[in-house]
Amino acid sequence: MLWSVCCQNRWSSTVFFAFDLTINLSITMTKQKNIENAEWIKVLDNKSELPEGRVMTVKTKNKAVCLVHHKGKFCGLDNKCPHQGGPLGEGSIENGLLRCPWHGWDYDPCTGLPPGGYDDGVETIPIKLEGNKVMALYEEEGAHEKTLSDVVAETMVNWGVDTVFGIVGHSNLGMADALRRQEAAKKLQYIGVRHEGAGAFAASAYGKLTGKPAACFSIAGPGATNMFTGMWDAKVDRSPLLALTGQVKTQVIGTQNFQEVDLVQAFESVAGFNHRMEANSSHAELTNRAIKYALLESNVAHLTFPDEIQELVVDKDEKAGSPEGRMPSRLTFPPKAAFEAAVNSIKKSNRPVIIVGHGSRFHIPAIIELAEMLNAPVLTTFKGKGLIGDHHPLGCGVLGRSGTPVASWFMNESDQLIVFGASFSQHTGITPKKPTIQIDHDPQMLAKFDPVDHLLLGDIEVTAKELSKALMGATKTINQRPDVAARWKIWRAEKLNRLKDSDKHGVSSIAVFDTLTKLADKDAIMCVDVGNNAYSFGRYFESTKQQFLMSGYLGSIGFALPASMGAWTAVKNTKQIIAVAGDGGLGQYLGEITTLVKYNMPVKLIVLNNNELGKISKEQVAGDFKVWETDLVNPDFADYADLCGAKGFKVSKNEELESNMAALFAHEGPALLEIKTNVKLI
Repeated sequence: MLWSVCCQNRWSSTVFFAFDLTINLSITMTKQKNIENAEWIKVLDNKSELPEGRVMTVKTKNKAVCLVHHKGKFCGLDNKCPHQGGPLGEGSIENGLLRCPWHGWDYDPCTGLPPGGYDDGVETIPIKLEGNKVMALYEEEGAHEKTLSDVVAETMVNWGVDTVFGIVGHSNLGMADALRRQEAAKKLQYIGVRHEGAGAFAASAYGKLTGKPAACFSIAGPGATNMFTGMWDAKVDRSPLLALTGQVKTQVIGTQNFQEVDLVQAFESVAGFNHRMEANSSHAELTNRAIKYALLESNVAHLTFPDEIQELVVDKDEKAGSPEGRMPSRLTFPPKAAFEAAVNSIKKSNRPVIIVGHGSRFHIPAIIELAEMLNAPVLTTFKGKGLIGDHHPLGCGVLGRSGTPVASWFMNESDQLIVFGASFSQHTGITPKKPTIQIDHDPQMLAKFDPVDHLLLGDIEVTAKELSKALMGATKTINQRPDVAARWKIWRAEKLNRLKDSDKHGVSSIAVFDTLTKLADKDAIMCVDVGNNAYSFGRYFESTKQQFLMSGYLGSIGFALPASMGAWTAVKNTKQIIAVAGDGGLGQYLGEITTLVKYNMPVKLIVLNNNELGKISKEQVAGDFKVWETDLVNPDFADYADLCGAKGFKVSKNEELESNMAALFAHEGPALLEIKTNVKLI
């Protein structure tokens, strides 16, 4: 006898065909098991844990199983509904059928077959009882087949992208599994954050510190849009960053599907390289180009991966990309005429001053060599703080709004400014009234805001060394070292007077940064937030060999704590990591303290708590506005740190400051020092 209208699929039109009914229609959806490569795994200690007529989810190693107790039998089904992936173990048995909890489709609880002759059944998992124990058959997975995501992850590793910050979710699982395999091979470290914005900030900080990209990683929709601020921080501060986002399935794009956002369009303004990976893309080549762009342009690259392609099996011979033969040398020399004109200008000067910005951070030895030959004081932008120590005979600290009177005095007294890797921002306030030479490898940075007398387009280190050669024995500069020492003596006396005055009002940031200067490791990496705490940091903390990370051009509140995570991943436990924030900034990503605990990052957090957005209050007063909505209700930050598993310390008086800060730094794991400060004292 023949049957028609059989094996009808619920997602398509009815399919008509015929076959011999002698085929056993009761055959289950069980895959053929190779018992030799399988083992029985205990999933319940006692069968009484699952009452008659109920279902639950159990696991055999890494496979989820829907365990059913139906009509006295224990049966097992693949836990994943074949339609939308619903967890069948969270369903229920109704009218003798197992109902999917997500969309109500029914299956026989033991055979996995749907009613009505449809072909969308569920694989069965063999179950047996050993006494009262319930056992499920677990078959070892076969050899892993290379996927599109594997090619991308291997290419990343080949290019030196060894750190990823992100959150694993339903639309990036295939890519996440590829990253997991790289981590298992010890080629990559993955840091699971609590908020994607923190992950993007951490990746931005990693790039600022190392000059190479880390990746931030998210699901589609809101997970991806959460990364936007940190991506912009990287873009405007010229930090290489690779953003990886999951995406909804291609076939539902444009249908206003759940969590659908056109991420290529959304990231068009922030990512200079911005593409969607597709099944027929050149997977390795797109990844090559993304990372190459991030490195060469010190900018943001973004790749997004539709859900259905992430586990797409590729040819086992498909090769991952690499930087071999792909990266040109950047050691360019300025045009001869421009270089000679700059040399002649310096030869005429008596009191040249060198200004270094964040863009020169990897070239400082050559610049200091030039400064010492010219007897030229060295000033830094705020982003460049610490590029020369404040105790160097020519070091003058920060210039501008966050700076010292030492730096501003030397700029005013100079007759020649030589500027390396700085963009002449308003915050720095480089005067246009002095003859100026600007050196940068990026033509967009040269004369960015105003005309400059001499523009030298070339590698900063190469140019500094060539200037030293060309000027050796050919200048008439005076020795300004005695002036540097004298101006520091005046400023330190002024700081001491301010510190004495602050004793009358409780803990001030002057006392905080004076103590921090004494106790911080000389080569610590220090992550700074924005607000009054940042201005005070720039002005009062005296650097030695520390490195500083901040949200410079974007000036985003909340940067310090995520940045400390990025810094730690770059250097591990070889250097002390300190994050300094106000209460407003720390509150933005407070949950990331648990990330510090999870990965045992021994970051030291210092929070200046005045229960106010103090910088904004001052701006309101300065602008003749009423102070409004800048007050904050804060948790007890020290207690909060303890609750998270870190160590909390608390200070409310000047005399408690040094001992508690010393205890903070002595603690082996992550720790927080909460300092009750006065909003009026910066």
